[in-house]
Amino acid sequence: MSEVYDVIIVGGGAGGLSAGVYCARGKMKTLLLEASSNTGGQCAKTSELENYPGIIESTGPALMDRFRAHCEKFGVEFKRDMVTGLSTEEGGFIKRIETRSGETLLAKSVIIGTGANPRVLGIKGEKEFTAKGVSYCATCDADFYEDLDIVVVGSGNTAVEESVFLTKFVNSVKMIVLHDEGVLDADRTAQEQAFANDKISFIWNSCVDEICGEELVNGVKVKNLKTGEITDVECDGVFMFVGTVPNTGFLEGTIELAKGGYIKVDEKQETSMPGVFGAGDVCDKFLRQVVTAAGDGAVAAVAAERYIQEEEHWAESVLEAENDTLVAFWSPVDQKSLELMPSLEKVAADKGVKLVTVDTYKSQNIAGRYEVKEIPTVVRFSNGEPAKRLDTPEADQLESLF
Repeated sequence: MSEVYDVIIVGGGAGGLSAGVYCARGKMKTLLLEASSNTGGQCAKTSELENYPGIIESTGPALMDRFRAHCEKFGVEFKRDMVTGLSTEEGGFIKRIETRSGETLLAKSVIIGTGANPRVLGIKGEKEFTAKGVSYCATCDADFYEDLDIVVVGSGNTAVEESVFLTKFVNSVKMIVLHDEGVLDADRTAQEQAFANDKISFIWNSCVDEICGEELVNGVKVKNLKTGEITDVECDGVFMFVGTVPNTGFLEGTIELAKGGYIKVDEKQETSMPGVFGAGDVCDKFLRQVVTAAGDGAVAAVAAERYIQEEEHWAESVLEAENDTLVAFWSPVDQKSLELMPSLEKVAADKGVKLVTVDTYKSQNIAGRYEVKEIPTVVRFSNGEPAKRLDTPEADQLESLF
């Protein structure tokens, strides 16, 4: 049988590496799977990085090398492979990961940090000038274009909002828009801000046909979609805001995905599959930056550790117990739960059974598994299965559990 890891992290970007540091430092047996030959995800493709707190100036690859070294210090195991499938073993606690190489890996928890890639249009010159005048992130790169002239491709909320943001740095912004004059895909508020900004102008009914330059971008060829006419537009950079594509194809039909294919997560970064967490740009979130991905990874790692502790304690104390067990689903801040506890302890002692308490806020997975909707709820387990149950009982009803 394959060894069972405490956690398998899928993806070696900022979110996955941050999770690796927290998991391994917490003494969890941790494996990080990375499909790319270079660890670091999108950040590793960023030539200059100036907005990660505490790092005054660095390159993306250099920062990600430090992330990886931090993981290695605490014993994270690295393996290069691509994940093709995710499922659970019988009972749901052990997760099964299938890889492109044909290997099957097992883990008690999984953290998915596979990231998202900027949508690439395939314009001539786009690939060649990426990071040399072609950018996909205003927050990352705006400062490098101070007092310069740029072109923005796109007209949705992101394109318009980022264009407004860019005007704080650049000399001018020309937005290349597919639609007729005055028509943008952004919401009304964003449109009004763009139209009112003196630094923003628009080239309507058009698309970028080619990005030009020598070592760096120095212009674009713009095609009018109605006339077919090609016009040369000088610029120092091109910002592409036509969406991103999350790397979640292997998850379809397995966990709940949001619009666009991003992973839906809660405040603990947990997905719809208990014990599976998301971190970084692959998640449905407001801001996709290195610092937010790192934060996601830390949250996911701590949540994964708590999940494993709860599940293992539950199995040992209840499911695998030789004798009957009395389980109280309660909350230490619920008055009725507090009032019932002395009677519960007395009944358990009189009957010679172990009393196990489950805080329904901290252990929502376990409470949900047994459809606990009210507290306190008391259940007598026998041979790992519920034998008798009382929802919001009075003290004089507890004897009936036996």
